[in-house]
Amino acid sequence: MTEDTNNTRTPLSELGEFTLINHLTRNFLNKRNTSIKGVGDDAAVIDPCNEQVVLTTDILIEGVHFDLSYMPLKHLGYKAVVVNLSDVCAMNAIPTQVTVSIAVSNRFSVEALEDFYAGIKTACDIYDVDLVGGDTTSSVTGLVISVTAIGMIKSENIVYRNGAKPNDLLVVTGDIGGAYMGLQVLEREKEVFKVNPNNQPDLSMYSYIIERQLKPEARKDIVELLKNLKVKPTSMIDISDGLSSEIIHLCKQSEVGVELYENKIPLDPQVISVCEEFDLDSTTIALSGGEDYELLMTVSQQDYDKIKGNPNLTVIGFITEAAAGMNLITRAETKIELIARGWKSF
Repeated sequence: MTEDTNNTRTPLSELGEFTLINHLTRNFLNKRNTSIKGVGDDAAVIDPCNEQVVLTTDILIEGVHFDLSYMPLKHLGYKAVVVNLSDVCAMNAIPTQVTVSIAVSNRFSVEALEDFYAGIKTACDIYDVDLVGGDTTSSVTGLVISVTAIGMIKSENIVYRNGAKPNDLLVVTGDIGGAYMGLQVLEREKEVFKVNPNNQPDLSMYSYIIERQLKPEARKDIVELLKNLKVKPTSMIDISDGLSSEIIHLCKQSEVGVELYENKIPLDPQVISVCEEFDLDSTTIALSGGEDYELLMTVSQQDYDKIKGNPNLTVIGFITEAAAGMNLITRAETKIELIARGWKSF
């Protein structure tokens, strides 16, 4: 959906790089007192205010990470920011600033990029982060997006991947598998459209899983919830590459094993029904799908009473000694080795 939302089409060459940057960022105002200087100088200036700075960068490439035939540019701008904020939240930190750089071909107009930056601004407003910089350049291979996200945290509150201990509880937020099944629906309807361009699909029955794919959310609310519950996870990671891959990352970093219970994995009813429609196993999708951007963490058993019954948190297993291995306990109580089959970058 690289088409403009109106009939006006201003070539990028009419503005030039610096005028384009000023035009696209004119509505971004710094709200955080840690943002001293944002867009408009050689570099941003950030005052950490006696906190540690968390920094993460991600790159999104057209044709690899997103398909503009069904990804609206406003949604893409929103998602590009949110997936980076998710990494900040996975450190138990609060996101504060972002920079956005793009390489763009001349098939895009100024108006198309306005839609893209409108999505960025929506994400910045919702998550209370400041856009403090970035870059634009030309591309001959489609749209390339690079986002850097910054967060702040007191040193005693930061959570790494390598802190899990035997007997810790394995906990996940939200539900799993929706984003992948939303992608399957969109890909199917794309193929139908290619055969019959006059066909307009009714996607209302798939609204939840399509939103999980096109408009994911970073779990900043969980960072605040854990603080209110006085729970500090022993390790944490966001689920971008699939549940099994992320569990294995935690275990390898922490040098521990795990027992994951299939019957405890939280699945939305729409995920289950669409898996049946596509003749796919819902557990396989939950383990390997990816792009859910939920948080996976380990929590001391001493904190169980603080989290039990909370609708945002589900205990799905527990940590073991490394020698016990990494295993899935099926509904039939069979033990199967956990294998990473999620997203691979190369």
